[in-house]
Amino acid sequence: MPNSPKNLYKKLLGLTGESLTVKHLKKLGYKILKTNYVTPFGEADIVAIKNGVTVFIEVKTRSSNKYGNPASAVGYKKQQKYREIANFYVLENGLNDAIISFAVAEVIGEEINIITDAF
Repeated sequence: MPNSPKNLYKKLLGLTGESLTVKHLKKLGYKILKTNYVTPFGEADIVAIKNGVTVFIEVKTRSSNKYGNPASAVGYKKQQKYREIANFYVLENGLNDAIISFAVAEVIGEEINIITDAF
C-alpha cells in the first residue's frame, strides 16, 4: 500500500529531514547545488560544494535512536549507488578534475549530525 498512513509519515519525515539538513549545511558554509538529484543509477538527496569539494549527501531521518543510529542504514549497496551517482554527475557536468566526497546526515528530531567522508 504505497499511500498508507505509515508510508506517508515516513515520506514526510524524510522530506522534513532533508529540508532541515539543507538549512544546516548552508549555515556550515556549504553551497547547495542540487536536491533530490535523479540519475539512471538512483537519487542523491543533496549535492553540495564546500572548499572546492563536491559532496554527495545521503540524509537519514529517524524519530528516535530506538533502532540504532541513522548512518548505520547506509550499507554497501547504498554506498555503491552513490558512487555511481557521483560518476554520472561528474561526467554530466564535465568535472573531470572534481574532488568528490560522500557524507551522511543523521537527523533525529531537530538534531543534525553530518558525518563527512562517510565512505
